[in-house]
Amino acid sequence: MEFMRGAISLRANRFVRHRDKNKKQARLFSITSSCYSHALTSQHINYKTMSTEAELTAVSSLRNSTENMAEQMDIIFPKVSQRQLAWEDIIDGCKKWRIWFMLAYQDIKLRYRRSILGPFWITLSMAITVYSMGFLYSHLFHVELSKYYPFVVASMLSWSLISTVVVEMTEGFSLYESIIKQIKLPYSLYIHRIATRNLIIFFHNMLVIVPIFIIFYASVKINFYTLLLIPGLALIYVNAVIYGIILSLVCARFRDMAQIIKSLMQVIFFLTPVMWDVNVLPESKRALMIFNPFYSYIEMMRAPLLGKAPLLINIECVLLLTLVGAVICLFMFKIYRSRIVYWL
Repeated sequence: MEFMRGAISLRANRFVRHRDKNKKQARLFSITSSCYSHALTSQHINYKTMSTEAELTAVSSLRNSTENMAEQMDIIFPKVSQRQLAWEDIIDGCKKWRIWFMLAYQDIKLRYRRSILGPFWITLSMAITVYSMGFLYSHLFHVELSKYYPFVVASMLSWSLISTVVVEMTEGFSLYESIIKQIKLPYSLYIHRIATRNLIIFFHNMLVIVPIFIIFYASVKINFYTLLLIPGLALIYVNAVIYGIILSLVCARFRDMAQIIKSLMQVIFFLTPVMWDVNVLPESKRALMIFNPFYSYIEMMRAPLLGKAPLLINIECVLLLTLVGAVICLFMFKIYRSRIVYWL
């Protein structure tokens, strides 16, 4: 009898020691164990003196219920807030930069495998596009080639990066559905993968503007303002990740949104000063371009490529969009992160 009471007390003490966080359950287990021990002591029931089947059944059921309660209370799942999980996902995604950089590079490599030029087919196609469009539109707008060619090449390089990122981010999660359902990786890793892939393509396309610097060296020069391209690309990358998470969440839940956004991007191309300069607008209409965020994003890259500094209003607009997007991204990612896998 003393041995049984000692074993029960030892189990209760061990549970209390290892489960300090759940005091209510530990107290319930201790009370149950004490009642069981008191029943055995007060009624002087043990396996040797048990004479009836009812006594055996009563004690056996009491012991089994106590052991089952102990086994059930051994499994306690800690409560973790969704905000903490969202932060950990974003931080882990940044820490695993080797993975998404390797995957981004592999995407480009596999797209042009067994070809002679390889990834430089991207550069060649971009060169054909911008050189032909520059020659055509310079005559349509009656602008000198020395002024329009550098402008349109820098504009198309910037627009190509932004538009491709927006379009591909609509499938940020749905495109990698099989991987998400099989391998546990941060959701933000897939967004970094898309943004990095397009950034690598942008650097490939930078070779297109090299002949422009050589031919039109009098109108376009590399100077100190050209270095502003680095912080400009950094801001573009941060915004690509922020708004990429938002677009991927919305388009994973509502699949029609991806097609709507792709159609809108074609309209935005003509509403944004890509092929035309904002100075052609009347002064009363130029202020409306501030409400077009794509104009500010393009200027963060186009101005340094042309050897100019971005306007202060464009920098302020991009910083404001980054701050607002970060707040919306964290809010949505905190709420809907756990539902992503069920939407795929």
